[in-house]
Formats: sequence, structure tokens, C-alpha cells
Amino acid sequence: MQALVQVIAKITKLGWFEVLKDQLIFRDIIADVKKFLQGTVDHYIIGVMILSELTQEMNLVDYSRPSAKHRKIATSFRDTSLKDILMLACSLLKELLAKSLNLQDQRQQSLAMHLLKLVLNCLNFDFIGNSADESADDLCTVQIPTNWRTIFLEPETLDLFFDLYHSLPPMLSQLALSCLVQFASTRRSLFSNPERAKYLGNLIKGVKQILENPQGLSDPGNYHEFCRFLARLKTNYQLGELVMVKDYPEIIRLIANFTITSLQHWEFAPNSVHYLLTLWQRMVASVPFVKTAEPHLLDTYAPEITKAYITSRLESVPVVIRDGLEDPLDDTATVFQQLEQLCTVSRCEYEKTCALLVQLFDQNAQNYQKLLHSSVRNPLEITVQEGCLAWLVYFVGTVVGGRLTYTSTDEHDAMDGELSCRVFQLISLMDAQLPQSSNEKVELAILWFLDQFRKTYVGDQLQRTSKVYARMSEVLGITDDNHVLETFMTKIVTNLKYRGRCEPVISRTLQFLNDLSVGYILLKKLVKIEAVKFMLQNHTSKHFPFLGISDNYSLSDLRCRTTFYTALTRLLMVDLGEDEDEFENFMLPLTVSFESVTRMFNSSFEQEEAKRMLIGLARDLRGIAFALNTKTSYTMLFDWIYPAYLSVLQRAIELWYREPACTTPILKLMAEFMQNRSQRLNFDVSSPNGILLFREASKMICTYGNQILSLGTLSKDQVYPLKLKGISICYSALKSALCGNYVSFGVFKLYGDNHFDNVLQAFVKMLLSVSHSDLLQYRKLSQAYYPLLECLTQDHMSFITSLEPHVLIYILTSISEGLTALDTIVSSSCCASLDYIVTYLFKHIAKEGKKTLRCRAMSQDGQRLLHFMQQNPEVLQQMMSILMNTIIFEDCRNQWSVSRPLLGLILLNEKYFSELRATLIASQPDNKHEVLDQCFRNLMEGVEQNLLVKNRDRFTQNMSVFRRDMAEALRNEGASDPSNLDMMS
Repeated sequence: MQALVQVIAKITKLGWFEVLKDQLIFRDIIADVKKFLQGTVDHYIIGVMILSELTQEMNLVDYSRPSAKHRKIATSFRDTSLKDILMLACSLLKELLAKSLNLQDQRQQSLAMHLLKLVLNCLNFDFIGNSADESADDLCTVQIPTNWRTIFLEPETLDLFFDLYHSLPPMLSQLALSCLVQFASTRRSLFSNPERAKYLGNLIKGVKQILENPQGLSDPGNYHEFCRFLARLKTNYQLGELVMVKDYPEIIRLIANFTITSLQHWEFAPNSVHYLLTLWQRMVASVPFVKTAEPHLLDTYAPEITKAYITSRLESVPVVIRDGLEDPLDDTATVFQQLEQLCTVSRCEYEKTCALLVQLFDQNAQNYQKLLHSSVRNPLEITVQEGCLAWLVYFVGTVVGGRLTYTSTDEHDAMDGELSCRVFQLISLMDAQLPQSSNEKVELAILWFLDQFRKTYVGDQLQRTSKVYARMSEVLGITDDNHVLETFMTKIVTNLKYRGRCEPVISRTLQFLNDLSVGYILLKKLVKIEAVKFMLQNHTSKHFPFLGISDNYSLSDLRCRTTFYTALTRLLMVDLGEDEDEFENFMLPLTVSFESVTRMFNSSFEQEEAKRMLIGLARDLRGIAFALNTKTSYTMLFDWIYPAYLSVLQRAIELWYREPACTTPILKLMAEFMQNRSQRLNFDVSSPNGILLFREASKMICTYGNQILSLGTLSKDQVYPLKLKGISICYSALKSALCGNYVSFGVFKLYGDNHFDNVLQAFVKMLLSVSHSDLLQYRKLSQAYYPLLECLTQDHMSFITSLEPHVLIYILTSISEGLTALDTIVSSSCCASLDYIVTYLFKHIAKEGKKTLRCRAMSQDGQRLLHFMQQNPEVLQQMMSILMNTIIFEDCRNQWSVSRPLLGLILLNEKYFSELRATLIASQPDNKHEVLDQCFRNLMEGVEQNLLVKNRDRFTQNMSVFRRDMAEALRNEGASDPSNLDMMS
């Protein structure tokens, strides 16, 4: 039955504009369905199922068809039928409720379920065509059409769904709540101010009824939808409007009690808590903007909400540890999200929250110290106390970070100092136990706190007189942000020294170090700190075990080394200048490692050890290369690595090309070397370094390309990690080299050097081994290939024209398919590549009339390409069809890019353009022919037939007007898309 219903819905959608004997025959779907509603309950169910499926189908974008065509059908359905369907569903629900539902009757339950789903589909309709991501709950305004106002202004509409919630079993009542969520999200502009106040009053009245009879909320589905409902109320209504509602004090009390109870049952429906915290976060954030005299009472309830969250999480710790339950702290993404919501709520009546945290922190810290100094250590009790301390550190970091989201005073800053003292003291206590014991959760919480403190109180804009340092100065001797930075760096060095086996802590520590190293003023302060000087002089595995190559570390753990060396090199760069000796000293640990690998390669060696060393070195060097953004510093690195150490990397690619864990870091390092960021590859005029660097890259790409193609056919799950990922990195490196403006590629041919030709041939070989579907399916591959192709067509058309016909066909087909890609980077690069090809052809044809010997010699390459296009005219014709289809029937997000190649295609294929034009006009109703013909005449107005470059800007302007006029002309009900233009079908 469901399959038949889907067929009916699809046929109705596809035939929505079909005309038979002057009738739009598929528009009678509602009248047809009403015939079912005169039969049995089963007939009712079938009819409702058809309407529900049709509404859903109309809202569903089919990406295999033009989105503009879908939008036109959906808009017509919305304007002609959707309101009638909603009214029909509501009237049937009223009838069902009036007959006193028999909840034991499965048919009646089924009918109620399908009717509620139908209403929900109507309210979930994409009314304005923004195709919003349904998983994103932030985009939660429902753009109800203005002609639906009467439905929403009737109080009976909301009452119906509240009554259904109270009358139906949980499986169905949650659907009623889902409908109410959408009703609560109705756009504000649908009502006048008095109407909106009345509508909000009816919503709040229903909330009060639910909270006074909360039995149904014990069902997880109902509970979740009700939490969403509460969040939407604040999203769509201002606090000033809410406080004016009748019985607001009672309502806010009920909602607060409900929230507190929910937070106390931390193990029940944790995902729903997000919506409750969203409600309170937005309520508290709105307090400064409330203009009414009515009390909002948030200063009473917000501290209670904060207290409930804090105490409930602390109470969960012993339960989780003793019963072996899933620890909420392990889900860091959820924890961080909730804490970011809580930070705003916690700053309301901050004195109460601060006093609570001080009391709890002191109590737990004292208990923890007693356990540590006890003669009989109880590991379970220590773990419980550490879990509580982890939560408390998170809370302190949260409230300190909340200073940026809420109005603060000097007294609040002093309170932040009071709390921060305790965390800094805990850091000393925890570090004193090293290396014997360490708790990962406490360490991660401390790093969260340090990062929040950095964002709030350390930075270029900070006023040195901040009261946060008053108490910290008394207790810890920390008087300003310079002392705080010393504490930060000491903690970072301690973590890197003693927690090398704990990847999460190391990774978060290095991210914190990286964040600190961004910003010149902070860097100037950091380089004066002894801990930083120590790191710059001692970055070896002896001092920082995570830099080691032990088998105890997985290869993925080595990734954090790139972050480490990026931050470290930024610190080095502050005072480096042109001091080559200091740079050599900094690179000494890497020099020793490279020399070790070189000796290994020159004798029989343990491959696994050499492989690990090289992976680590490649990641280290990539971090260093990323941070070196000046000509002087980059040249130092190049002189250090070339030629000896680059040959080691070449050898590694030859040996371990089958192992992406090894080849990927090396290829990414080479891609980073080729990147001319900030014009750093600006070598001296007498230096051959640019050419030497390109030759090394050419060798590596050719080696990898030839070796990887020897793997043969790979399975679907292996093709990307073993082959396509490496190819995409090679393409990125080659694109950086071609567009970097530091190599004169004509030199290679002039002196008989084949490295440039070799790398281009390697590009072709790798490309032909990839299917067109894979090119577009794998985003990183497509975003590497298409910009590279753009570079080749811009500056190396002689190479493009020299390709074999089957290669040219492959490349042009890839451009054709990429023109319709959803990724704007891909489609824009395709347009640019096509424009360069078309321009090259056009210029060649223009030169054909010139008979000088020099022009003939120059035109040999163009002759080859022209001959190919004459043999395969359908290639450019198809691309013209796609571009015309895009500008007429699609959204066309990159209109300027599309216009550039389209003009050349039209001028090269005037006859085919005339055919397309005639076909489109003929496919439309007779009364539209003259208007459409005028649109096409306007498109080419002022465009001279034999000039391409000078006409481009005029054509682009014409095309903008053309799109607008065509959209207006085709907007009527009868206009349809011509099948021969609809290439994507």
C-alpha cells in the first residue's frame, strides 16, 4: 500500500504541469482523495496517506533534476493546494476527536497517526525555497503564507492539538506536540501586535495545562518534543512579550521546576536538555533589552537552574563510577555545547553561582587532599573525587568564559579571580603527583579552563587594571597577564613532558599552544618566558616523549606533531631575523634524525623504525614550513633540506607507495613546500632554487603516480585511501607550483629538461585512471583537480592541445559534468577552464585570416584543437546547453563565472544557439513566444559578433537582465521546460 501511495505522489508531482484538453489533470488530487473519505476507515486512511506522501514528495528536492523546476512545481502546489490540505486534515482531526476516540481500535489510531503526519508535513513545507538543513534547529521560523492567517487566528486550531496531546497515547501525542512546535515557530510578521499577543497567550495556556498534568512527559518522545516546544517559544517571541502574558509568574515557576527536575534526572533523555538550556540561555541574554515594568523573575530562577545543573552533574559521578555507566564527561562535544549554553545563565545573579562553586570546590579539594595523604589509599574514592573536580573545573571555566556573553562589573571580575585561584592551585596539586599518577579527565577540564581564561583575560585588548588579578596576586603572586602566560607555558611543558602517552591530553595541549601562538603581541611576550626558551632549545623525544617513534604510539598519534612545530616555529620567528646559526640550532634534532634515516637507507635496516621516523619528520617539517611565511626564513629551510634530505623523502615514496600512512604526510609536506604563501618563494634573481624545487616535486609526483598505477584495480573501500587521496595531494602540489609565479616553465623546454613534461604526463596518467564519477564524488579530489585544470588551461594551452583525442574527450567531459556540480569551487573552475579553452579557439580563428609565416607557426597548436572540435562538435554544444539550462532554469549561484564561457560558446556555435533558442520558445505557450524572443534579442544586444574580450562585460550585464526577464516570463502555470535543454535529466 505504501509503495502504491508513493507512486501516486511521484506521478502527481511529475505531471503537475501536464495539460490534457485544456485541463491540468493532476491538480484534481484533493477532489480524487475526497472520494475515499466517503467510505470506510480504511478508505479514510488511504486518502490521508496519499495527501501526506504527496506533501512530502513536493517538499523533497530531487538532485538529479533541475532545482528550479522542482521549485516551480513546489511553489504552484503551495499556492493552489497546500492550504486546502491543511484545512481538510484539521477538520478530520476535529471529527475524530468529537467521536470520542476508541484508543483500542488500531484503525482509529492509524487514522489519527496519518492525519497528524499530514498536518506536520504541511507545516514542515519549505515555503520560501531556502532548502534549509532540517537537522539544524536554529533555522526555526516557519514562513507561513499570509493567506493562512485565518487558520492560525482561530483559537480552536491550537486548542485542537493540545486536546489531541491530552487524549492520545504517547506514540501519537508526540506527533501532536511536533505540530505544536511548528505552530509556535510561526513567523512573527503573520500577526499584528495584538493578534500575536493573543496567539502567544493561547500557546502559554497550553504549556501551563501540560505542566500542571505532567504525566505524559514521562514518555521520552513527548518529553523531547515538549522541550523543543519550550525552546521555540523563546526563539520566536521576545522576553518583553512573554512577561506580559497572563499568569507569567506561575508559568515561569512551572517551567523552572520542570527544568530543575529534568536536570536532576541527568540520565534521562540527555539530548533534550539542549533545548531547555537554549530556552534559559536566550531568556537570560534578553534581560538587558526588556523595557517593560513587569518583573521577569529570571534573577530568581536562573541561579536555581545553574545550581541544579552543577549539583546533578556532581551527584552523577559516584553513580557512573560505581555502576560502570557511560560517563557524560566522555561525550565532550555534548558537554562543551551545554557548558556554552550554561555560561550565559550562570552570570545572572553571579554572586550566588560563585558562592556555590567556591563552597563545592573547597569541599571537594579538601576531601581529595585527605584521600591523597591517607595512609590507606582508596583508588575508587580518589577516582570519584577526581571526577567531581573535573566537573568543577569545567564549571569554573564556563562561568569565567561567560564574562564575554553577559554584562559584567569589577565585582564579577574579582569573583572570577577567586574561582580561578582554586583551579591554579589544583593545577599545582595535580602536577606535584607526576609522573606517578595522572587523571585524563581532570587534565582535559584544566585545559578547557585555561582556554576560557585566555579568551577572557589574556589578550591584546585586556585592561591591565582588571580586578581578576587582585585575589590572584594575593594568593598566587599572579599580578598580570604576563604571569598568567608563564603559568600557561609551564603547564604546557609539564603536559608535554609527562603525559606523552595520553593522546587526548597531548592533542588538546598542543591546540592550546597553537592558539597562544597566534597574534604578534602575545608572541612577543611568550618568547621572554623561560619555558618557551626551553622548548625552543630542547624539542626532542628525551624531553617530550610524544616526539618519539616507539611502537607504543599509533601512527595517527604522530599527527599532533605538525601542530607542535607550527606553534614552535612561530615562536622562533619572532627574533630569528636572518640568523642562520640560530635556525641551524633549532633544526638540529631534525638534522640528527634525517642523518639516522640516511644511514639506515645506505645499509640493511629495520623498515618499521625508519618508516616511523620519516612519518614523524614529514609531519614536523610540514608544521615548520607552514609557519615560515617570509622569504628569508623559507630560504633557510630550503637550503637546509635541499638536496640531501629531499632525496630521502623520494626514496621513501619509492619504497612505501602502498602505505598511505607513510606517503600522505610526505606528499602533504611537498604540497606545503610548493605553496607560495605571502610570496615567500621569491628567490634571488641569480638563484635557481625555484626550478630546483619544482624538479624535486616533479620527481616525487612522477614516482608516486607511476607506482600507484601499478596497484591495478582496487575495491571501492580501498580506492580512496590507497590511491585517490594521494592523487588529490599531488594535484594540489602541482597546482601550487603552476600558479606560484616562481618558475619560468619555458626554461625546461629551452634547455632540454624533461621534468615539466614528465609531471604533466604523470598528471594525465593518474587522471585517466580515475572515473568521472569518482572525480565528483570525492570532494578533496574534485577541489584539487578542477583548480589545477584551470591553471593548465590558463597558462599551458599548448600542452592541452597536444593531448591525444581520447584524453581531450576525458578532460572536456569532466568539465561538462563539473559545470552542474553543487560545489561552487568546482563549477566556477569548470567555467573558467572552459572560458580559457573557448577564448583560445576564438583567437586562433581570428588569426586564420592572417597569412604571415609567424602567425602560421604560432597557430599550429590552435589548428590541432580546432580540428578536434570540428570532429566532435557535440562537446561544446552540450556544454552550451548545460549553461543555458543553468541560467534559465537553475539558481545559478556563480552567474558571473557562467557568463564568461557562454559568450564564446554562442559566438563559436551561432547556428546551434539559434536552434536552442527556437526549441525553447516553441516549447512554451503561444502567448509567450514574442516575450521570450525579445528576451533573447536583449541578451545579444550590443554584442559584436567578431569580438570576444571587449564584449564580455556587456554580455554579463545583459545576462543578468536576461535571467530576470526569463524568470518572469516562465513564472506562469503553463510554462514548461523543453526536454532537449534539460541536460541533467
